[in-house]
Amino acid sequence: MTLSAPTIRCGGCVAAIERALVSRPDVDRARANLTLRRISVTPSPAAADLSGILAALDRIGHPATPIDAADLFVEAGDRTGQALLRAVAVAGFGAMNVMLLSVAVWSGATGATRDSFHLISGLIAVPIVAYAGRFFFVSAWRALRRGGVNMDVPIALAIALATTLSLYETARGGDQVFFDAAVTLTFFLLIGRWLDHRMRDRARSAMTGLARLAVREAVEVAPSGATRAVTVDAIVAGMVLRIAPGERIPVDVRILAGASDLDRSLVTGESRPVSVGAGCEVEAGALNLTGPVDAVALRPVSDSFLAQMMAMLATAEEGRGRYVRIADRAARLYAPLIHLLALATFIGWMAVTGDWQVAAFVAISVLIVTCPCALALAVPVAHVVAAGRLMADGILMKDGSALERLAHIDRVAWDKTGTLTTGEPTIRAWPDMDAASRRAVTSLAARSAHPAARAIARRLVAPAMMSADVPMDVVERPGFGVEGVIAGQRARLGRAVWVGEIAADMATGDGPAFAFDGGAMLRFALDEDLRDGAADAVATLAGMNLAGEILSGDAAPAVERVRRLLGLGGAQSGMKPADKIARLDDLRAQGIRVLMVGDGLNDTAALAAAHVSMAPATASDAGRAAADLVFLRDDLRAVPQAVGLARRTGRIVRQNFGLAILYNSIAVPLAVAGLVTPLIAAIAMSASSVAVVANSLRLNRRRAPIAAPGAVLCEVPA
Repeated sequence: MTLSAPTIRCGGCVAAIERALVSRPDVDRARANLTLRRISVTPSPAAADLSGILAALDRIGHPATPIDAADLFVEAGDRTGQALLRAVAVAGFGAMNVMLLSVAVWSGATGATRDSFHLISGLIAVPIVAYAGRFFFVSAWRALRRGGVNMDVPIALAIALATTLSLYETARGGDQVFFDAAVTLTFFLLIGRWLDHRMRDRARSAMTGLARLAVREAVEVAPSGATRAVTVDAIVAGMVLRIAPGERIPVDVRILAGASDLDRSLVTGESRPVSVGAGCEVEAGALNLTGPVDAVALRPVSDSFLAQMMAMLATAEEGRGRYVRIADRAARLYAPLIHLLALATFIGWMAVTGDWQVAAFVAISVLIVTCPCALALAVPVAHVVAAGRLMADGILMKDGSALERLAHIDRVAWDKTGTLTTGEPTIRAWPDMDAASRRAVTSLAARSAHPAARAIARRLVAPAMMSADVPMDVVERPGFGVEGVIAGQRARLGRAVWVGEIAADMATGDGPAFAFDGGAMLRFALDEDLRDGAADAVATLAGMNLAGEILSGDAAPAVERVRRLLGLGGAQSGMKPADKIARLDDLRAQGIRVLMVGDGLNDTAALAAAHVSMAPATASDAGRAAADLVFLRDDLRAVPQAVGLARRTGRIVRQNFGLAILYNSIAVPLAVAGLVTPLIAAIAMSASSVAVVANSLRLNRRRAPIAAPGAVLCEVPA
């Protein structure tokens, strides 16, 4: 269940929400997302409804609303950004005018002239502060009304105090007013808030880009042929849909009728149209370009490929890695310590000067300058930007802590079949055959679903010969091969030992065998093609000081050949799933953190047991579910690309922590010493937050070429 909570503004908000929810008996798990301002809640079986959860959020000042499946990732118009921009313009206009009047006073205006300028300044400042500063006042009031404190409380207090003291001085004819400080403080704070808002929008631009691919309505085709419009969340598996040219595929579908060209750049990364026809499966979000098609829905929108991609992106910030835990602990300790420091500053300045106005202004400066926004943003913004960068390169992150773990790996363990290789066998050596043997092999291979038989059938140059001798009584024996009677003779194609039962001899070599009953045995040596980018990926990882090894269940000769081709340091063959886990456990015991890359059902346990894991989109459902990252393009260069970005993200996070610590190390002593006014404090606080977000956005710079797009999953001839 996902809730929208627009009032989430800082790490303190995240901590308060999670503490309030996880302590409830009707909540099993809760994660607040700072960048997206959303809350993921897993209700317990005892939860009757959402009313208790929503009431708890309202009590702590973070009212939330549920988001249904259709709206889960659709961003509303940027009303907040527009309102902030209008407030910035109003505050800027007021600041310029009040500053002009202040310059006249500073230049020596006295008596009635000075009082008139003060009065005019007040008439300009009060409505502008009330309008432009409402973002801070409303947020602070919500927090105080519920007995809490957030980052807007000291800001609102500083603005209100400067304005109130200025009105007091104006009413009594004093010579010191602070209308210029109040309005200019509001102006700079709003600039910082707007810049922070815009940069967060850029940080989550990958997700909002995906949201634009979401479809709200679709056309259902009834069994009678009648059509009607349905909302996307009403689509269920088995429903027949009609997709017209120019429309996006609403859910994952299988084409039933019609042919068209699709833009599948969401998956392939290139805009080259893909031809599809009956039987092709297409992901949600693909754009239909040329012709209408009827398709059957394979799953609801909440389980579609597009929804899964966006869900993976949403988890980027929810992970609780080491850096996130450090930031969380620091944020929880930060607020009470800073409030105590501000109180001590006020008492100290009162004792030294005896002027409560000066003491109050210094204390407010301390509160503003030490707002923990930069610290709260140090990790989540970097992770969100990195997740968007990965998605743009065709790599989906399913676990928010995966990047941190990926950055610290020491070795890469590869599965062979289907991972380093394509998984499709090819013929390496073709035996000499007479015409009768060729016809028999052709006929048997064409009637078997085994990958080796399909490889043999693809290699044959005269498939029309299949019609010459149609095998009778064809039987496919799982684990052995296919057998049939051709021209009155029994023939077998499959495992050599099994074929040898009817052959006159046992031919040497490897690969499947063929023989007529009582005839000579023929052997077909098989090979597998390396997956695109395999050699480059291994070489790049080696350049990153990451050794590699193969963990495969295949026979030793095939595994050794792939190891030699790729230059890997080690290879183990004939491994069962338990053997792979044992090897990973052994490496872990040596302090070696392993990235496991695999695709098959037999790799699932190893993917889950590794320090971090990756799987291609062509992997089994269980393999994709167990992996921490999934790469969509059929190219292994995605692996070093992800590792490189993970390391860069780790450096950016450390730099963000350094920026936050450096800022506070300089700003806090200056503020306590009275050398920082509330206005300068506001500028410095906003600048620190913007600096952290801007530093995180450097992850969007491309350091390496995008992996080449993979093969088309389903294409019909033109």
